[in-house]
Amino acid sequence: MDVRTKENIKVFKTIESLREWGQKQAHDGLSVGFVPTMGALHEGHLSLVRQAHKKCDVVIVSIYVNPAQFAPHEDLAKYPCNLDRDLDILSDTDSCDVVFLPRSSDIYPAGIPLEVNKQQGTFVEVKGISHQMEGQTRPIFFRGVATICAKLFNIIQPDHVFFGQKDAQQCIVIRNMIRDLHFPIEMHVGETIREKDGLAMSSRNQYLTSATRSYATVLYRALIAAKAEFEEFGAKTRNKILGPAFELIQQAIEEVARDEKLGFEIKLDYLSLVNPNSLEEVEIVEVGRGFILSGAVWVGKTRLIDNLLINYSL
Repeated sequence: MDVRTKENIKVFKTIESLREWGQKQAHDGLSVGFVPTMGALHEGHLSLVRQAHKKCDVVIVSIYVNPAQFAPHEDLAKYPCNLDRDLDILSDTDSCDVVFLPRSSDIYPAGIPLEVNKQQGTFVEVKGISHQMEGQTRPIFFRGVATICAKLFNIIQPDHVFFGQKDAQQCIVIRNMIRDLHFPIEMHVGETIREKDGLAMSSRNQYLTSATRSYATVLYRALIAAKAEFEEFGAKTRNKILGPAFELIQQAIEEVARDEKLGFEIKLDYLSLVNPNSLEEVEIVEVGRGFILSGAVWVGKTRLIDNLLINYSL
């Protein structure tokens, strides 16, 4: 079936059926809010759904694990997936009207091999702000994100879209794409939702074991230390601001390495202090200028990302 109902939610699986529904909403003058996800939903996603519900007449959530944003060596095959659970918790919010479950054969009619040199069809790249930070380690990631968002925006034609600050660079990339491709969409960014100890909620947190979970806040604590160096101690240069963050992460790396019984490693991917417009690294913070502190670390087999916005909002 193209359409089914999960309690109070309509579930669409084809572009045609969703567009037919969308045309009726437009005819009735209803505003449409859209929250794109890859499933494995958590409170961060649900906070965006509730935000959309407050702003819009109807809310659509897409659940689609997008192959185009994964490199061949990454975790596409094991990415967390539990559709029934996702539909249940969306239903419990009383804030979601429609779930869209597109098929890869519809999204990528020419197919979607993970090797970029084998891909055919149309892809979207946002130049100038996709190669820094996350783009250093995941060079095809934002090409895949921009492509799937452009396709879903075209299919759904929402009035408002909702993203989370945890993926700050993604928000900046998508906001620029909306501007450059003249999508008539207003973008909203929700704050990062955290566990009680500060760990940013993420679908990939499901990969954490009890041992690695105890070290999973290392990146957040490092970013907080860098923020304090700027706000409380007046540091202005990149090296001085990030210095305490590098030291804290190095201490965690050495602590884990000394305990062979733990059986995992902590590895720093990157720490960044960037201009929020260009995403270029900042060497000296000018008075009155905002910046983004961000980073990524591996704790065992789980890659964690996080960021703090300083004198800046998305």
